[in-house]
Amino acid sequence: MLTQRSRYALRAMIFLSGQPRDGAPVPMGRIAAEANVPRKFLELILADLRESGFLYSTRGKAGGYRLARPGHLISLGEIIRTIEGPLALVPCVSRTAYRPCNDCKDEATCAIRIAMARVRDETARILDGTTLADTRADALAA
Repeated sequence: MLTQRSRYALRAMIFLSGQPRDGAPVPMGRIAAEANVPRKFLELILADLRESGFLYSTRGKAGGYRLARPGHLISLGEIIRTIEGPLALVPCVSRTAYRPCNDCKDEATCAIRIAMARVRDETARILDGTTLADTRADALAA
């Protein structure tokens, strides 16, 4: 299940994707209000996203945040991995944080592992194939 932290990150990034990239940085207070994210959580989330290279930040009175890349080059999967970590539901199918399960007799024939690998692959395909720009286009079409 997607955590509230990830939902907040996605809402903030989707909001920022609708702002002009060459415009003034968007103040954190405005992001919090427009994306409906508590400011104290948003500050930590934006710091993580900035450190991961998704955002530029500017300090000072006219400071705020802007996307570091165009929205069509940032996928939902990238954002979720930054906030949550691997998309895999079990560690034995994770591509970035693999760990064998302690109670598995044979990983190669484990029905749970095989099913969860398919879930991971399809989840990654969908999330990595959906960009911030795609979410804005869907919102505009509705």
